[in-house]
Amino acid sequence: MNIRIGNRELSLDRPRVMGVLNVTPDSFSDGGHFVCADDAVQHAIKMREQGADIIDVGGESTRPGSPGISIQEELDRIIPVIEKICSDVDVAISVDTSKPDVMRAAVEAGAALINDVFALRQEGAVDAAHDLDVAVCLMHMQGEPRSMQDQPTYDVLPGEVIEFLRERIDTCLKAGISRERLLIDPGFGFGKTDLHNLEILAKLDQFSDLGIPMLVGLSRKRTLGILTGKAADQRVFAGVAAAVIAVRGGANIVRTHDVAATVDALKIADAVNASGQRPD
Repeated sequence: MNIRIGNRELSLDRPRVMGVLNVTPDSFSDGGHFVCADDAVQHAIKMREQGADIIDVGGESTRPGSPGISIQEELDRIIPVIEKICSDVDVAISVDTSKPDVMRAAVEAGAALINDVFALRQEGAVDAAHDLDVAVCLMHMQGEPRSMQDQPTYDVLPGEVIEFLRERIDTCLKAGISRERLLIDPGFGFGKTDLHNLEILAKLDQFSDLGIPMLVGLSRKRTLGILTGKAADQRVFAGVAAAVIAVRGGANIVRTHDVAATVDALKIADAVNASGQRPD
């Protein structure tokens, strides 16, 4: 199984790592660290050296309760960073956005993957993704960032999340977006309680029925803090454990703030998995 990201054919025969680069003042774990373009690019270089296959650039926080920002403000934050990474780093670039205008400008600047927490539900987003002909990650979210953690409820998990993603996949296919360009993301922490997150993680293998490569983002999430009692920037070990569990459950790409530790852990997980598949 492969995913085409720009002119790169990324093989998913082993777990891949997406490094998080938030150029925001208010993201939940690293807000304000990389608002300077030069600092952001240096961090991208570091994550690439640590083994990141993709750098995910985001200019608008999607933490619970976060307010929105204007299109222009988001563009001002991310476009200089994407352009400079493209010129300085040999790595695939993803843009974390839900706005069609931002998608278009980011791809023009060099991004080759759209990572959308709204799964292309914003007006014009499906058309933009079709026109841009780049890879797209469809994420599940109940509600919207400012209200998604206000008592989210489900009757069946992960069934309801799977059916949402199935509908979004069908919408993309009907719009002419090829299956080979699609990724799915269960959306850990987006309109889900801690128990919801754990149940989805325990049943992650059920998402394989969709037949689409899966990206997961558990890094530094609140659930890990509840379980460990650690602050966001002290959840490296918990995030690594969650990443290994996710890969064992079928995840193909892991989105993380802690690239070096995650890359090493997934090398071990992949080697064990490969060993178990060898004939006697």
